Amino acid sequence: MEDLKPSPANSSPLTPITFLERTATVYGDCPSIVYNTTTTYTWSQTHLRCLRVASSLSSLGIKKGHVVSVLAPNIPAMYELHFAVPMTGAILNTINLRLDPRTVSVLLRHGESKLVFVDQHSQSLIAEAISLFPSGAPIPRLVLIADETAEALLNSPSKSLPAVDFCCSYEDLVENGDPGFQWVPPESEWDPIVLNYTSGTTSSPKGVVHCHRGIYIVTSGFLVDWEVTEQPVYLWTLPMFHANGWCITWAIAAVGGTNICLRKFDGPIIYRLIKTHNVTHMCGAPVVLNMLSNSFDNEPLKNPVHIIVGGAPPPASVLSRIESLGFVVHHGYGLTETGGIAVSCAWKREWNRFPATERARLKARQGVRTPGMTRVDVVDPESGLSVKRDGLTLGEIVVRGGSVMLGYLKDPAGTARCMKDDGWLYTGDVAVMHPDGYLEIKDRSKDVIISGGENLSSVEVESVLYTHPAIVEAAVVAKPDDYWGETPCAFVTLKEGTPRKPSEKEIMEYCKAKLPHFMVPKTVVFKDELPKTSTGKIQKYLLRETAKAMNSAGASRSRI
Repeated sequence: MEDLKPSPANSSPLTPITFLERTATVYGDCPSIVYNTTTTYTWSQTHLRCLRVASSLSSLGIKKGHVVSVLAPNIPAMYELHFAVPMTGAILNTINLRLDPRTVSVLLRHGESKLVFVDQHSQSLIAEAISLFPSGAPIPRLVLIADETAEALLNSPSKSLPAVDFCCSYEDLVENGDPGFQWVPPESEWDPIVLNYTSGTTSSPKGVVHCHRGIYIVTSGFLVDWEVTEQPVYLWTLPMFHANGWCITWAIAAVGGTNICLRKFDGPIIYRLIKTHNVTHMCGAPVVLNMLSNSFDNEPLKNPVHIIVGGAPPPASVLSRIESLGFVVHHGYGLTETGGIAVSCAWKREWNRFPATERARLKARQGVRTPGMTRVDVVDPESGLSVKRDGLTLGEIVVRGGSVMLGYLKDPAGTARCMKDDGWLYTGDVAVMHPDGYLEIKDRSKDVIISGGENLSSVEVESVLYTHPAIVEAAVVAKPDDYWGETPCAFVTLKEGTPRKPSEKEIMEYCKAKLPHFMVPKTVVFKDELPKTSTGKIQKYLLRETAKAMNSAGASRSRI
């Protein structure tokens, strides 16, 4: 046995680019991308378009190790670039469209981006971001992703558009590229393939770098865990710029599925597209469930649609409503640092016999590691020892596996803080471990509220608030208190058409009947809308600042 060693035949580097090649062979004449009513590509066409773009990028001087950025929504070009950019050996960097120009400018400079693809509706954003570059700093080339209207604007710029120097359009790259281009395979599967900046609830984004191997592993594990069969129809309600759409960009290619792309969406649009294209799968933040459950004139679906929800677990009331409409809800947990879903609720068929409230309780448990992860645990952050499997003892979630990031770009200290010498990635998320080995997230470590020496979970308080018939969204944060140290402050949004708006006292009394006294919100703030990231995550850090300001200014607790 000791004479048997790796050889070129058995150690070819893993890369998700090969998914596209295989699917172009197997499903070449099947639809790959559908966009609006005018654009439909087959997998053969998508394969050739990606090769052409990669060829053109190489002609522009893009090569191994360069960073290529994209500012675009869920449109065909955004999907194609997930293959075309790595085909040159370069590193793909998808940037959150909702970021302000200053932040975009910082990210482009930090990543040393050589070229930026810019959607037509982001011209003002990139123009201001580039204007903020320091004098003498290298400016990346810009390529415009335009539709027919934008093509006209490219040729005859309107005075209302910012003066942006685009070197060409995306379709120019497609038209001028070589369909026989020999794409550049990674020399090592540890070569970087993507650079993703965290941009959720943190005010200091970090550049997360993943390698070809990691993306290949998380993609394969996702397909196994979600039991995705060949040729699904996937609706893009999850932004591709958010951790590459949890790596589902590559996963749909691996199984020859159809990508239903769209720029913007709401409840009615989602229902229309599901019915028109017979959608089978979709993903998103909890806000997507709220959209679906509160859309008017919807009716149960003819065929089930599987939907993975990230972030906070869906409340029982929302889950029951969604399932009655024909959606099969799964709950997953992951980070930008894990490339996608790392822990899922791993549903057992026998649980389908349980009542809705019990199913919701089980689905609220993020569950067990996906096949792409080696180990997941909940540990005491001080000792590093596993907590008791009693469903009560709080600890920090730690993970290890092939899909864990290489590290933070240009931040060895930050990398070392979360990827410690004991071989774990420390997530900063607080959870408990149940006796059956399923973990359940209780909070971000910074979201745990310490009131009078008692640690209370904002997620638990929120889960009760969501059961109130008048509340559509809720977020609970710590509010400074001279006596208790911190007290829970609830920010809530009421459902449209609520016949009688409950008072702050009524919300508190409702919580008193369901929670220990120390967990009941001491303040309730009614808001028309809670602040969210572009991916639908509630920005608790903004609410914490609001609560802090209320405490110092004695602000009113009326609707704001």
